[in-house]
Amino acid sequence: MTQPMYTSPQSRATSAYQRAHVDTRIGVTDQHQIVSLLYDGILQSIAVARGAIQRGDVAAKCNAIAKAVRIIEEGLKPGLDLQGGGDLAQNLEGLYGYCVVRLALANAHSDEKVLEEVAQLVGELASAWNTIRDTATQQPMPTAGA
Repeated sequence: MTQPMYTSPQSRATSAYQRAHVDTRIGVTDQHQIVSLLYDGILQSIAVARGAIQRGDVAAKCNAIAKAVRIIEEGLKPGLDLQGGGDLAQNLEGLYGYCVVRLALANAHSDEKVLEEVAQLVGELASAWNTIRDTATQQPMPTAGA
């Protein structure tokens, strides 16, 4: 069976999410929910890495940080529309790149403070992302004939 020549960004993000072994909910089809789950997966991986550093478990630390990096590189970055997304997409790409560099540094030096920094950045992104959803769902629906 041949592979399709093009896959949608949503399909690529979902596949990357599954390859990164982040816990998924059955039937995730909402793009907003996928991004929320990706952010949650990064935060969870960082928490695991911090615990591993505290226990001195180098293998678990490396695996958790690698998972967080994969989620960013294979899940979040490919979903950015760098052509049509304007400054926001460009800024997110830069921030994701910064997070990857900081995660590599945290891994190399077993630095919890750097992990905390990345967790705070991702947490702020996740909070803003979820606010977008909350705002959209609170908008009154137009009535027929209005």
